[in-house]
Amino acid sequence: MKATRLLSTQHMSFLGLALVAMCFAPSLLKTYGLYLLTLWLVYVIAAMGLNLTVGYAGLKSLCHAGFMGVGAYTVAIMMKAGISFWIASPVAIVICFVLGLLIGFPALRVQLHYLGFATLGFNLLLVLFFRNEEWLTGGTFGIQNIKRPYFFGMPLESNSSFYFLVLAVTIIFGVLLALLLRSPWGRAFAALRDNPIRAESTGVNITAYTLMSFAIGAAYAGIAGALFAPLVNFIEPAPFGVSNSLLFLMMVVIGGSGRFYGPVLGAAIALLLPEYLRFLKDWYLAVFGFTAVVMMIWLPGGLLSMKEAWQLSRATRAAKQKQIAEATAALPAKGATA
Repeated sequence: MKATRLLSTQHMSFLGLALVAMCFAPSLLKTYGLYLLTLWLVYVIAAMGLNLTVGYAGLKSLCHAGFMGVGAYTVAIMMKAGISFWIASPVAIVICFVLGLLIGFPALRVQLHYLGFATLGFNLLLVLFFRNEEWLTGGTFGIQNIKRPYFFGMPLESNSSFYFLVLAVTIIFGVLLALLLRSPWGRAFAALRDNPIRAESTGVNITAYTLMSFAIGAAYAGIAGALFAPLVNFIEPAPFGVSNSLLFLMMVVIGGSGRFYGPVLGAAIALLLPEYLRFLKDWYLAVFGFTAVVMMIWLPGGLLSMKEAWQLSRATRAAKQKQIAEATAALPAKGATA
């Protein structure tokens, strides 16, 4: 009990220090640095939703950027029509939730890479819709001059004020996800991932939890898109294509699939590492891709599995040394018998 309480205290202390650092970060960063930090938080929200679908429920999804696009376009269109951001955002979440339910139905019939291909096709359909329905989405020209919201009459036009809004939303949705994972729903998602047949035999409604994992994950992508639109002030179909869906999947996998803080670390690496490699000019994306492949080979469980991988390696090495020692000790005994 004491060890558990100590770990909890350490955890809370770390989160408190991280929150203080995030609050002071805007005063230390220039405009572009603050933009990247805000974009990182938006990506963390989206990746948290995908981590629920992929990491905790064990399903495959390659349409997360498409859901984010639905959220971004919903907010942009409604705000252009004069509707408040605070009304448009819940509408975006609900629309993405419903779309997540719809795309979850193929998961009831197909699994593994077949499900991945089905969700990839859905992402392509969404991009085609964004590009071709010019009367609604602006087509390839997109939607421009998306204003940032007001909060109780106070404009959030400045980069720092909008950053704190995104930070607050990230914390709220992170807490909600943590509570969900600690509830019986979280245990049901884990059972669905580990062994669906056994989970169903213990009373877990496979159909309901499969659909809900897609729907909740899509809702997180929706709120990320709702924040993305006013952040960049302009949206068009390109950021919501399959390449970004793969990027979100990479964030989850590199950070640690099925680990709560995996998306936080994965999003930081996927977003910030290419920025630090830009001095390589034309080669920076190739080096970034090679680095990601090496990390996946070295740590297939993600960077947050480093401690477990080291402990497993240490235990394996100790077991081999014990076998060698036992074999060496047995040799004189055999010689004496002979």
